[in-house]
Amino acid sequence: MGRAIIRNNKILVLDEATANVDLETDNFIQTKLREVFKDCTVLVIAHRLASVIDSDRILVMSDGLGEEYDHPFKLLTQSDDDEEITNREGYFAKMVLATGKESAKQLFDIAKT
Repeated sequence: MGRAIIRNNKILVLDEATANVDLETDNFIQTKLREVFKDCTVLVIAHRLASVIDSDRILVMSDGLGEEYDHPFKLLTQSDDDEEITNREGYFAKMVLATGKESAKQLFDIAKT
């Protein structure tokens, strides 16, 4: 990441960059990534939903195939006016719901904003 900052890269690919850190450190890294690379295209490969929930677009993969691709809020809802997860059959929505009621609500609120 340091080299990408120094080189002023326009594209950054991160593959499970925060997989082995605690949630607090992950949040710190994600915040810094958004600040430092705000003018870059950042491709993030992650299993931790909190690492990608505020992304511009999410590509959900299953068995090597792209299953869903859209803004996180649109993957969670059936309408732009929804105030909760309504796309309960979607891959991404199922993953968010599997985190538990409180966590799913927090993730939904982040996606909405």
